[in-house]
Amino acid sequence: MDEAYGWSGKTLRTQRIMHSASGTTFLVPLDHSLADGPVSAAADFAGLVTAMAANDVDGIIVHKGRVRFLPTELLGRLALVVHLSGSTRHAPDADAKTLVGAVTEAVALGADGVSLHINLGSSNEAQQLADFGLVADRCARWGVPLLAMVYPRGPRIADPADPALLAHAANVAADLGADIVKLPFTGSSVTMREVVEASPIPVVTAGGGVIDDTGTFLNLIDSVMASGVRGVAVGRNIFRASDPGKLARSVAQRVHAGLGSRKPLTPLDLALAGATVA
Repeated sequence: MDEAYGWSGKTLRTQRIMHSASGTTFLVPLDHSLADGPVSAAADFAGLVTAMAANDVDGIIVHKGRVRFLPTELLGRLALVVHLSGSTRHAPDADAKTLVGAVTEAVALGADGVSLHINLGSSNEAQQLADFGLVADRCARWGVPLLAMVYPRGPRIADPADPALLAHAANVAADLGADIVKLPFTGSSVTMREVVEASPIPVVTAGGGVIDDTGTFLNLIDSVMASGVRGVAVGRNIFRASDPGKLARSVAQRVHAGLGSRKPLTPLDLALAGATVA
């Protein structure tokens, strides 16, 4: 495939992932069912996705087989990101992610992007990095945006929220060909901004563990967005909420509030968001 077509395809697909007005994104990962078990009762899954589409979520992340159970009429309102790697919590090493899908499968399903999970410091880090390189090559060929979820996890990782370590993780993602990187939050908007400024590609943050108090959780989203990240990917805190749609709308309002004091967009950012670069 001609590289120009691949780049054009990435630009067009990324427009579906990034909010057109703010240039930020709010993604809801629903891929936890592979690693941890059901995110909802089977009969309630379509309703959960409907609530996401109705409350300004930009996209969802699911595994390839789950696409069959999505309400197809909603995919015009939600970007579809297909997750390509996985493990279960029952494995001898749950941090040892392995490829379970392919870019061509995601394209056949109509995906707007794909995602891949890498655990830096895990026992099979070398294989995960090799898989990353392979997926990035296929994404470039097919014009599919790649979201890399790069987490410091493993026996040699003392502090998975260390800003220097997260800046390294972001650059691993950029160096191997990702278009967007998903990272844990450092816990501080000041230190997270340092991570954002060290990253050549847009950063989104993970939602982290479940926070039962809604006010505390929304304050966390405010702090995250103040750091200059390009968005959030929040799963458990949304789909385990008593009213997932209501909470999603509150998060979306914060994520889409505008760029404000955030890091200025680079020409690459503008191209990924579908804007014209002067």
